[in-house]
Amino acid sequence: MDQTWHDKHTLTPGMHVVIHAFDDIPEHEFEISEVFGDCVGSYSLTGPLAGEYGEPDFEMILRVLD
Repeated sequence: MDQTWHDKHTLTPGMHVVIHAFDDIPEHEFEISEVFGDCVGSYSLTGPLAGEYGEPDFEMILRVLD
C-alpha cells in the first residue's frame, strides 16, 4: 500500500483523517483542530476515544478523508 506522508504543510484545521490502530484501540477518525511542527491537535470522532482530544504524530495518519 502506498503511504502518503503528511506534515504541517499538507494538513489544515478542519480536515478529517484516519489514525492507525495502536494498543487495543482500532483505527479511527479525527478532526484536526491545530497543526503543530510534529503532530496535530485533534478530536476523535469515532471509536472508543470519540470526543477525546489527542495529539497524534504525523506518522500515525493513515489517510486524509477530506
